[in-house]
Amino acid sequence: MKRPASVTATAAALLLAGLTATACAPQTSDGKAVADEKSGTLRVWLFQEVSNKPKEQAVEQAVAAFEQRHEGAKVEVEYIPVETRAQRVKAAFNDPKSAPDLIEYGNTDTAGYVKDGGLADIGAEFAAWDEAEDTDPTARQSVTVGGKVYGAPFFVGIRALYYRTDVFEELGLTVPKTQAELVRTAKEIRKARPELYGLAVGGAYTYGAMPFVWAAGGELATAHGDSYKAAINSPDALKGITTYTSLFGDDNCPAAKCAQMGGNATVTAFASGKAGMAIGGDFSHAAVEAGTVKGKYAVVPLPGTTPGSIAPAFAGGNNIGVLKSTSHRTLAVDLLKSLTGKETQGRLFDAMGFLPTYTDARAAAARRQPFVKPFTDTLAAGTKFVPASPGWGQIDASLVLPTMFQEIVSGRKDAKTAADDAAKKMDAAFAPAG
Repeated sequence: MKRPASVTATAAALLLAGLTATACAPQTSDGKAVADEKSGTLRVWLFQEVSNKPKEQAVEQAVAAFEQRHEGAKVEVEYIPVETRAQRVKAAFNDPKSAPDLIEYGNTDTAGYVKDGGLADIGAEFAAWDEAEDTDPTARQSVTVGGKVYGAPFFVGIRALYYRTDVFEELGLTVPKTQAELVRTAKEIRKARPELYGLAVGGAYTYGAMPFVWAAGGELATAHGDSYKAAINSPDALKGITTYTSLFGDDNCPAAKCAQMGGNATVTAFASGKAGMAIGGDFSHAAVEAGTVKGKYAVVPLPGTTPGSIAPAFAGGNNIGVLKSTSHRTLAVDLLKSLTGKETQGRLFDAMGFLPTYTDARAAAARRQPFVKPFTDTLAAGTKFVPASPGWGQIDASLVLPTMFQEIVSGRKDAKTAADDAAKKMDAAFAPAG
């Protein structure tokens, strides 16, 4: 998911939503609501952004259109901190009477939330929705578990290669067209300008590292029926791991400083003028524009292993789902369509820079704002997603992959040993997930 603080003025009123007769959740059986009320109050939890007002304004327009279509229906939106979402959502799943009707959630959370029994299968409604036909295939995958659809994509986040145009011009460098050229160029920058990281990389930057693995033909895991088996230690994956970890060292990004860095730290290093290149997202654009490199950088897709190829990027982003316990199933699905439809996604792009999940809406966004072209080109070239397993949440939270990268760049383990150990941890997490 894209990582992320003020609560709306109506936040306090949200706690009162359950007091009206029409808003009270019904008794449930196995977490499934037994009523489908056509009026009353719907409660929505959305993520709170660093700068939330533009998001609120876009959402308010979608809500107003919904309320105009449904006389007697009201919507109350609460913006919750991303950092505490896990506790809030778990509590909502365990206590349907206090749960909202819809939630925004990170797309890597889908399988876990489905296993917890919290999200409603809206596959029939999604299939009948005309706009859904234009949904990007990877975004569609992010709401799909076991062939069933548990929500609608809200926006997508993609990473590409930011580079300093002034540094490249000064040193007579050309934009790298392969990952081998990328590594060489990074080290040339570091050699000529030792005060800079050639390419800012992070040992804790999982989704900056994975394009190297995927470009080499590796995978995080492979599906075996309804379960997964780790593949991070396959020969192809090891090629990508070796390429990425070769960027840690005094000749590019010293391990002592870079091993602990995550994505935000690498983008901050670039934005503040401390790196010649960095792997950043479309959602990083505002931060870079606010930095000292404004007007002195450009963005291109991260290259693959062969000239002209684009490395597969992780398709991050968020979704919106209907809770299984809602007493307003029909209304909730229609509100979901308002919040995730093309019109609202277009407004959110203009307000926040969130890339639409619809291919046609994304193309229109790119025409309005040319800076997104490298990201839309990356999407068009093909993206990857995490295993659709509840075990992924444990793997991610346990920092299995960052630990692997850090063990390699610190010299504590060779790449094969570290990858084998990571694969064992991943398989242990996948096994009980079923």
